[in-house]
Amino acid sequence: MIAVMCAMSDPGRPLDDPSGQPPLDAPPGQPPYAVPGPLPDAVPDSGLADVVLARLTTLYPAAGNPFRAQEMVAYMKGVAPFLGIRSPERRALSRAVLDGVPRPGEDDCAAVALRCFALPEREYHYFAVDYLRRHVERCSSGFLPVARRLVTTVSWWDTVDHLAAHVVGGLVAADPELGREMDRWIDDEDPWTARTALLHQLRFKEDTDADRLFAYCLRRAADTDFFLRKAIGWSLREYAKTAPGEVRAFVDGHRSLLSPLSVREALRHR
Repeated sequence: MIAVMCAMSDPGRPLDDPSGQPPLDAPPGQPPYAVPGPLPDAVPDSGLADVVLARLTTLYPAAGNPFRAQEMVAYMKGVAPFLGIRSPERRALSRAVLDGVPRPGEDDCAAVALRCFALPEREYHYFAVDYLRRHVERCSSGFLPVARRLVTTVSWWDTVDHLAAHVVGGLVAADPELGREMDRWIDDEDPWTARTALLHQLRFKEDTDADRLFAYCLRRAADTDFFLRKAIGWSLREYAKTAPGEVRAFVDGHRSLLSPLSVREALRHR
């Protein structure tokens, strides 16, 4: 148990868009280079994290490409600086970083992730998300505040969506009582926290709490934020793979409340 208050796919590749291209109706990006906040006061001590960060901050910069980095910055709307490492090379480097490193405990996961997100370049954030996706089953429900810290640090879909579906979703699947926390997140003023609540059941399939999903969609239906509207549609479309009739009935019954974007996303494959 820890007490910290507080992906990965190719850069520019949405979880819900296998083409690898950004949505045509995507809004402008946020201002360049959102600066990571300070680390929480209680980042766990971790010798494993010391080893991982030492290797990571040696191997990643050495493989950087400044010209490619600028292309990545532009493609990702200036959310963060990049080292300029393509995803296949980055994954190979990550394997080298983790070679011989033991499996982490929960404190190790927190320390690695929080320390990576305190670094400016986006590739470090991707490493952290990959690491948590691999080891989320080693974390208890007490890890949720750490996940929230990451969701709200240099927030953009390229990290938030994977944290939502694989990390927060994994924690909730292991401890359904965390659904009560999701009930608070959906009403959060931070749109990325609310988006995480909408997307956390993305991989639940037949275990989806449909009542909760539909209630969340209605609670944010009037929101004008692009990413919330898209998340509503995406979460419905994904559940439609399991329960197409339920989703169609929900959309048809609430079409006047849902935005055209949400409806279009929800029914894209129907």
